[in-house]
Amino acid sequence: MARTIAYAQATGVRAVPRGGGHCFAGRSSTEGLLLDLGRLDAIAVNADGRATIGAGARLAHVYNALHQHGRTIPAGCGPTVGIAGLTLGGGLGLLGRVHGLTCDALVSAQVVLADGRVLECDTQRDPELFWALRGAGGGQFGVVTSLVFATVAEPHATRFELHWTDGAAAAVIAAWQQWAPIAPDDITANLTVVAEPGRPLRVVVFGAVLRDGDATSTMVDELVAAVGTRPGVRVCDGSTFRDLKRALATSVQRTDSARVRIGRSEFFADPLPTAAIATLLDGLVDVSQGRRELNFTALGGAYNRVGPDATAFVHRSEQFLLEHVTDEGGQWVERSWAIAHVYGSGGVYPNFPDLELNDWATAYHGDNLARLRAAKHTYDPDRFFQFPQAI
Repeated sequence: MARTIAYAQATGVRAVPRGGGHCFAGRSSTEGLLLDLGRLDAIAVNADGRATIGAGARLAHVYNALHQHGRTIPAGCGPTVGIAGLTLGGGLGLLGRVHGLTCDALVSAQVVLADGRVLECDTQRDPELFWALRGAGGGQFGVVTSLVFATVAEPHATRFELHWTDGAAAAVIAAWQQWAPIAPDDITANLTVVAEPGRPLRVVVFGAVLRDGDATSTMVDELVAAVGTRPGVRVCDGSTFRDLKRALATSVQRTDSARVRIGRSEFFADPLPTAAIATLLDGLVDVSQGRRELNFTALGGAYNRVGPDATAFVHRSEQFLLEHVTDEGGQWVERSWAIAHVYGSGGVYPNFPDLELNDWATAYHGDNLARLRAAKHTYDPDRFFQFPQAI
């Protein structure tokens, strides 16, 4: 890797690292030299439960390998998501409300800098670089080639899905945003509203509870009571955490990965008012082709128990994340985002890069921006790792 970077430096060729997964903004593509880390996917777990994971590993491989040791890490559901990019941008997932972000489980990382140095960084060695790697986004300071995580025991979990018809959408959103972010930490309940031509609006609350089936049913009953309308479909089944991830990755509420994704998102510290919910839903249903989604991700819990300056990931007081996603093109995403933006915090998840932001640096990094820029100057002073929205 160091020799490849040296070649790019000498020839003036643009070089971009790709950790093996994807990037919504296309940052892992280039007309120059692509540093593809996909084959660096080895995973080893030592006696104290620490896992060394190659930067090219994808989540399906990570979960399968850790499952053999009865361990796991807090991370996302998408099987093709790369572990490096997920971690470097923060990392939301079903264990996050108990164990925090994926980057909160990071113990150390190996990084190849633009000047060819290979650093092993942690809280003692190059601590500013290690701080910056936990949440600033991938490809900012160097090429991360391996990561070491503190794993947790793989839990038994109960998956749930609740499906409502379109007439209940407003009530479900209102109840969800008051309940899901402050639910007990071992409950993760996310919400998706899907509009497609010729089909009724689909409203799905889905997620997992780190409890047995009876306890999960009680939890589900609490949410249903808050909504005031019973779901048409209700699914609850128990599994290992690895199998839970597999089920959610293929569930009907997930967007088809083969489709082109156009989206904008924002964090929210407070619930959306009733009028805003109604306006969002009015704009959602006039779809003439393709698909539109409102995706709500519950935060709270352990996400909020880490200080905003403890890692580069600054969004530690938010209650939920709202994405506006489509595959149809057009102006719906912009209109929908603008409706909700009035009530948002202004913060944006670095792993959902948004090229339309007026002040992207503040949106992604908030009060941590100055410290991140200082780290950039220290570790990449000539800005070799440069792309749109690089610090």
